Amino acid sequence: MASGFKFELVSPERLLLSEQVTSVLAPGTEGYFTVMAGHAPLMATLKPGMVEAALVSGGTKRIYVQGGFADINAESFTLLAEHATPAEELKAEEIDQQIGELETTLASASDDEVRARTEQRLADLRNARVSL
Repeated sequence: MASGFKFELVSPERLLLSEQVTSVLAPGTEGYFTVMAGHAPLMATLKPGMVEAALVSGGTKRIYVQGGFADINAESFTLLAEHATPAEELKAEEIDQQIGELETTLASASDDEVRARTEQRLADLRNARVSL
């Protein structure tokens, strides 16, 4: 059996994953990064995107997070997500509807701050849609 480390993904709603993993791919604000056993200590902020955890028991678990924080050390990785949804629970139709609503909001936005936030949220949702 491959060696691994403890990975926990927690959202305000629930504990989504608590498993031994061999690696985790996470969406950092500076880009995606991979964590493996023995990683140097790191705290990082996350942007919305897909987290992929390779389980020691076999298989991969994919969870979409809407931002959060990562606390990493040599023995474990704790991801505190603002909101998280397992990939199998994501529904393309719901994401498409949200994209349509944001496109309407963007078309009528007159405030630069609102426009920037809406554009970022649109990019995040399009990324989630492609990840399905």
